[in-house]
Amino acid sequence: MKRLMQGNTAAARGLYEAGCCVASSYPGTPSTEITEEAAKFDEIYCEWAPNEKVAMEVAFGASLAGKRSFCGMKHVGLNVAADPLFTVSYTGINAGMIICVADDAGMHSSQNEQDSRHYARAAKLPMLEPSDSQEALDFFKRAYELSENFDSPVILKMCTRVAHSQSLVETHERVEAPEHEYEKNIAKYVMMPGNAIRRHPFVEERMKKLQALAEEIDINRIDEGKDNSIGIITSSTSYQYVKEACGDLYPVLKLGMIWPLPDNKLKSFAASVKRLIIVEELDGFIEGYCKSIGIECEGKNLFGYLGELSQNIIADKLGITKLAGKKLDDVKIPPRPPVMCAGCPHRGMFFTLNKLKCTVLGDIGCYTLGAVAPLSAMDMTLCMGASVSATHGFNKACECKNVADAGALSNPEKNSHAGASINATNSANSNKKVVAVIGDSTFMHSGMTGLANIAYNQSNSVVIILDNSITGMTGHQQNPTTGYNIKGDPAGKINLENLCRAMGFNRVRVVDPYNLAECEQAVKEELEAGEPSVIISRRPCALLKYVKHKPPLKVDVKKCVGCKSCMKIGCPALSMKDGKAHVDETLCVGCGVCKQLCKFGAFQEGE
Repeated sequence: MKRLMQGNTAAARGLYEAGCCVASSYPGTPSTEITEEAAKFDEIYCEWAPNEKVAMEVAFGASLAGKRSFCGMKHVGLNVAADPLFTVSYTGINAGMIICVADDAGMHSSQNEQDSRHYARAAKLPMLEPSDSQEALDFFKRAYELSENFDSPVILKMCTRVAHSQSLVETHERVEAPEHEYEKNIAKYVMMPGNAIRRHPFVEERMKKLQALAEEIDINRIDEGKDNSIGIITSSTSYQYVKEACGDLYPVLKLGMIWPLPDNKLKSFAASVKRLIIVEELDGFIEGYCKSIGIECEGKNLFGYLGELSQNIIADKLGITKLAGKKLDDVKIPPRPPVMCAGCPHRGMFFTLNKLKCTVLGDIGCYTLGAVAPLSAMDMTLCMGASVSATHGFNKACECKNVADAGALSNPEKNSHAGASINATNSANSNKKVVAVIGDSTFMHSGMTGLANIAYNQSNSVVIILDNSITGMTGHQQNPTTGYNIKGDPAGKINLENLCRAMGFNRVRVVDPYNLAECEQAVKEELEAGEPSVIISRRPCALLKYVKHKPPLKVDVKKCVGCKSCMKIGCPALSMKDGKAHVDETLCVGCGVCKQLCKFGAFQEGE
């Protein structure tokens, strides 16, 4: 049976057909839908883990117990899971284990363009890379076979375009995998130095066997071409661009197994063409390897290291002038600047932080849009959980500077600069307006350890947890604070207030971000407090289906003076029309934040 499927949906189908039993992941675009789709199969136990490290360890535990397992994440999530990744390469597996990582060239929803192929090489693990939905399904099934045949986890690398594009897929029935009985094996699974040093030779020998397999495996194939003046080596979505641009003009070596690479096949293909071009996104991974084994080739000199490729870019660099269809570059798409949704519960808190001129160390989530004008209330975003740890470091550095400046203040004759006492006084207050902001899901992912550091090492830090009762950025997935599991069934629920108090915080308070006065009072008081504190800004995401909204507000144009004070919150439901404030009734959820900013009472409750 053939069906049109998104790449991630096809991947989930591959898990189902291959007999996967346990899937544990953390949502991260563009990988999220694999686990969401897998959860629709009752035969697969699926869960959202607090972070990617936990997910990988859960998958390893399931494999150890003898069941085929899976963990999924985006490219930066693999950084979080790197610790178990490198060691599970040594232990090997019992039942098949797949680690799926989805890269995001072009940074559609990410903070960097990391190339995950380097992880396969560094961890000495096999990596497969599908180029369409059918291959996604097939490669997931093939990955389990490789995993069990070579006693190794297999990394399966997706990317945004393969994950979110659709193509025809032929599906089959589920085949239950043979059970792998668990047997105690301390030498294999207990990675203390004495055992680990004896497992390393196994890893190296496994790589030799995998490289031999790469020479003959059918997913590394050659598409014949009419003109051997150019030969192309490529993989993943770049293969699709090459075929659209070139058709069958030039021969193409299409790599489905991206690590280890087949030396002999690469050399043989290179010898069959006059000019060899490597087409790959981001780093010159294949190109660098080819040059390391003596193959003369080019690639990054033509295509560069930045962003995504396209059929038009490839056609242009290869000198192909006739490309069917209209060039994407010629299509004018109106810009859509990122903005928080109308009624977003984070808007009120960010407005308050901007008003108080706070230094805001931010985190990863939809609330990162607090950095965008007109709120402009974020000074730093690094990675999941960094807001809390960095705030502690920032404040500790300020404390050190305060001590030094206090010494200068008490001994003015030792400081030759005029006005040193004034600078020292200013420095003493330099950390009085520094706060961390972090979402509820991100806090569970990586924020707790940073908060423990504040409690343990006692910096005078204010942490604001933006609790919108969901994982918002990746499309409303549950997390340990919501009380529901991946299928929406009741689950264990972590109480943030009790958790923070148990970690040693005496000052923990909850505010409603729709109440600007309450937010301002809380932030001011906690910044002035002489000890660490947590503010929980709690209101559910405005887009959740169960959230009941008030009627949209209306503007009394007679009272509106056109001062634009209401525009300072950057709500997409607000605009100026004929010099007066205007509310888009199709967007407004009646949150009333704008009403609190109007000194003239122009905003009225809707009916």
